[in-house]
Amino acid sequence: MAAPRPRPRRRRTVSWRRPLPRAGRAHFRSCAVRRRRRRPLGVAALGAPERSEEAFLELCTHLTEEHPEVIPFLSGRHQKASPDFLASAELRNILARCLARVRARHNKVYVYINELCTVLKAHTLRRKLPLASAPPAPTPTPPPDAPQSAPEPGTAAPRPPTGSKRQIRYLENLLRVYTGEIRRLQERELDLAELDSEDSSYLQESRLKRKMMRIFQRLCELKQCSSLTGRVIEQRIAYRGTRYPEVNRRIERFINRPEAFPDYTDILKVIQKASARHSLGLARRQMESMAQDAFREVGNRLQERRHLDLVYNFGSHLTDQYRPGTDPALVDPELAKRLRKNRTVALTRLDGVIAHYAQLQDESEEEERGRKRAARQQAAPGPTGGSP
Repeated sequence: MAAPRPRPRRRRTVSWRRPLPRAGRAHFRSCAVRRRRRRPLGVAALGAPERSEEAFLELCTHLTEEHPEVIPFLSGRHQKASPDFLASAELRNILARCLARVRARHNKVYVYINELCTVLKAHTLRRKLPLASAPPAPTPTPPPDAPQSAPEPGTAAPRPPTGSKRQIRYLENLLRVYTGEIRRLQERELDLAELDSEDSSYLQESRLKRKMMRIFQRLCELKQCSSLTGRVIEQRIAYRGTRYPEVNRRIERFINRPEAFPDYTDILKVIQKASARHSLGLARRQMESMAQDAFREVGNRLQERRHLDLVYNFGSHLTDQYRPGTDPALVDPELAKRLRKNRTVALTRLDGVIAHYAQLQDESEEEERGRKRAARQQAAPGPTGGSP
């Protein structure tokens, strides 16, 4: 008996409706990735957006030479656009499309520039205007026993509003105008008849400089930057003249105030307040001696700072080309000797003035204490007689 003939096996076909085996899915995915890698790059992947922008601007600048105001207008629209849109692929595609159209049809360059300006205008970064808040409703006062709610840690203090570009540009132009006017006033001749005039060149220059200072302060507020200019007069003076840190801190805080040039009495009052505030227990003679030394050191340092500020900033544009020679005292021994003698006399007289006013201060304090003692004795009731 013959053996049964085996049935032929059907070839299994892969259908999109049937799920592929795991190995087949991996092979299909790898093939798709290879095909995607071999695909030519599109417009959005041609490179950085600066290449399309530079090529478009260069071509449009060459084609719009008859109307030079077109390119600045386009640049202004580009500066006002949103940063997210400037870095997007949409803008790169639009630039590439406009660039291809301009290269194909040069006579339609203004049409394509207008199209790009319209797109940039639609994505302009608009400033949010602060809305006027309604008047706050009266809140009921909590009872005194209720605990006060602490401020939330995430809330921050509101920042001052910054100025617009138009305001900043206007103030900067105003500074340039005032600078030119000051230069013109400095170049004018001043005669003796104008010295008594209320509208002389010097007074006009002074008023303009004060206006420039106010404009500069306002400009710093709008730009949210520091108004310090780096002058020597703005540098802080550190004082470590005594062995008491509390006294040093108070004197340093006092002498670094704006337009501060203290005298001996001011320094003495500062030391007395520091001694009373921190219970240092300083004697009166000790505080006076400390005030004299501090006043002498502080005065010298303030004078040196003002002198350096005057040397660095004093002058005019009319004397910028002037180069002073060497000090005459370096080549004249008699003059140098006279200057040293005058300095010694000045220091001696300064010590005498300090000692004189310190003595007057002591005498006035003694007189004040004597008057208070006499007033207390007069106000006290006298002894009363007891026998009739």
